Amino acid sequence: MGSRDNAISYGSALVLSLLLLLLLLHEAEGCDMFTGRWVKDDSYPLYDPSTCPFIRREFGCKKNGRPDLDYSTFRWQPLSCKLARFNGVDFLKKNKGKKIMFVGDSLSLNQWQSLTCMLHSSVPNSSYTLTTQGSISTFTFQEYGLELKLDRNVYLVDIVREKIGRVLKLDSINDGKNWSEMDTLIFNTWHWWSRRGPAQPWDYIQIGTNVTKDMDRVAAFEIALGTWGKWVDTVVDTKKTRVFFQGISPSHYKGVLWGEPAAKNCVGQKEPLLGPNYPGGLPAEVGVLKRALGKISKPVTLLDITMLSLLRKDGHPSVYGLGGQKSCDCSHWCLSGVPDTWNEILYNYMIE
Repeated sequence: MGSRDNAISYGSALVLSLLLLLLLLHEAEGCDMFTGRWVKDDSYPLYDPSTCPFIRREFGCKKNGRPDLDYSTFRWQPLSCKLARFNGVDFLKKNKGKKIMFVGDSLSLNQWQSLTCMLHSSVPNSSYTLTTQGSISTFTFQEYGLELKLDRNVYLVDIVREKIGRVLKLDSINDGKNWSEMDTLIFNTWHWWSRRGPAQPWDYIQIGTNVTKDMDRVAAFEIALGTWGKWVDTVVDTKKTRVFFQGISPSHYKGVLWGEPAAKNCVGQKEPLLGPNYPGGLPAEVGVLKRALGKISKPVTLLDITMLSLLRKDGHPSVYGLGGQKSCDCSHWCLSGVPDTWNEILYNYMIE
């Protein structure tokens, strides 16, 4: 019996040691903030959008007459840990005197506006200024000396006017001069790569000396990401500047992808899919982005918000956006809403 008891004790100790090791490894790796579920939480939203007069019309769903507001009362809950609740005063103090810039398309605008409102609602009596010069808008919390900037650059690479017309140069980033001297950079690009016709803001694509009328858009997207990645490796001092990539923000125009074939868009959607998985899976561009990020030698943090946002078919303006009942926006997001969660995750990275 003694040897058997010793064997059981040894086995139990070994199991306990393995469990402790797994726990330590989990803590060392940090929290997977992007795999989880949406849970109803009456303490959300984090702010009342009516307290932020600067929110643009296209994101102001409540002001535009959306009658259901449950979409703003869901909290993202990772499966393996718990997110720290966003603390605007703490964010302002940690970033006092700093410059944070979002660079990208209107989804960057969506996230930038979300963060400015999350912070303003935390210090409603603190003065701020909002200015725009060229493509760059700056929201300054004067008491804290914090500048939140937005550079509207939808491709990250350059569009140059030449004799033949407007040329999208996949291997050129002259606009990078606007991104220097920042303490935090959050980049984003994707939604404009599929645009054609009058909505396409270029006439030709150029790579090196090769100029062409068009090419595979996903391939062009990957080349541009490679150019941006080389810019990060060559120009950015990541000891001074932390670099994030927003990830791919999804649209909801095909109900079959979330198990509702009769739905042609997001109109009338009032509840999220709780998660953790989306029936239609991840869009192919997510893999392209991750492959490109994997080639960058300097640290870039991916805000991998695609899956958690895919679950939020209810979070778009739909007919309560810029175009009202005459159009349907299932690409951008209501504020308050889903981008607040993106910023809550950004905050959790900042307090690590």
